[in-house]
Amino acid sequence: MHISSSILASFGLVGSSLGSLLPGSQHIFSNPSPESTSGFRIPTVHESAVQARRILRLENIGTLSTVFPSENQHEIYSLEQRPVGLGGIPIGLMDYYADCEPDSGNPTILALDIATSFKNVAAGSNITMSLRWHPQDGRWHSAASMPRFSLVGHLEDVDDADVEKAGLAACFVKNHPDAVAWLPGNRIHTSRWVRLVVEEVYWIGGFGDRAYIGWIPLSAWHNVTQQEIAAGRLPGEKSTWGWSDWL
Repeated sequence: MHISSSILASFGLVGSSLGSLLPGSQHIFSNPSPESTSGFRIPTVHESAVQARRILRLENIGTLSTVFPSENQHEIYSLEQRPVGLGGIPIGLMDYYADCEPDSGNPTILALDIATSFKNVAAGSNITMSLRWHPQDGRWHSAASMPRFSLVGHLEDVDDADVEKAGLAACFVKNHPDAVAWLPGNRIHTSRWVRLVVEEVYWIGGFGDRAYIGWIPLSAWHNVTQQEIAAGRLPGEKSTWGWSDWL
């Protein structure tokens, strides 16, 4: 197939333009040393925590990662005819969540006992939830330049008083209208309200020469105010604010 020189030249210009937007390979997943200069102001840990809490607020789908139990220790392998050798292997699966207890920073999840993630937790697995920001402005953005993070923690049942106080059913269905079919008490699957109690936060704000990459202390996660979450703006939101300095 013949490709004209003008088309090749166009691709070359695009590649050159993209290359100018990307960091050096050494800073894709790490921050520069303190003495180096990248030309960008890297957000502070607190500013990164604000971004993460805003992502938690605006997104509503995450990836739950758990680990399969040993087949020698759990009868579920024979019941489900699971393949041999899964014990200790991690698996990440999409699940719904909502920021229904906003002051806590702990996402609300509707746990279905039949789902693999919650079976693994019941069998003793630890759990993380990973989120990434999806720009809303309709423009092209490098996915590698967008913020993403993982919440390390444990699941905790939400008692009836807190369910009522937070209005979990209404909040969750507002985010996920189809979830009304499997709210607790439904006739299809046994389900219950749980919160992911955050214990650690690992953050990748984007390219390392212009965004913070590393752990966010739990104190910083909890110290973010509702006012800061409301006022912050993320890359690619429909209206922009100070984060454009770091793109």
